[in-house]
Amino acid sequence: MREITAWAKSQELSRSEAIRRLVELGLGRGKTAGPASAKKAERAKQLAGKTIDDLADPAAQTGEAANRKRRLLKGPEEFREVPVDHEKSG
Repeated sequence: MREITAWAKSQELSRSEAIRRLVELGLGRGKTAGPASAKKAERAKQLAGKTIDDLADPAAQTGEAANRKRRLLKGPEEFREVPVDHEKSG
């Protein structure tokens, strides 16, 4: 607790805010944190596509099924061009 209190003081934070930030750092800054590489993003898209295919309605027409899959993989229009801010300014 002394080390946390000292760090909080050096950062001009309350102890509870310091603990929250340290936990956030510990949970979010591992090897997998940060923006995904193009290779990882493509792999995730492939896995999502396979899962969608496995869950698809077999009664749906081929064109409609492809359209549904494309919409799911691209995500909602309002989120497609939104930049992702991984860093919180403080």
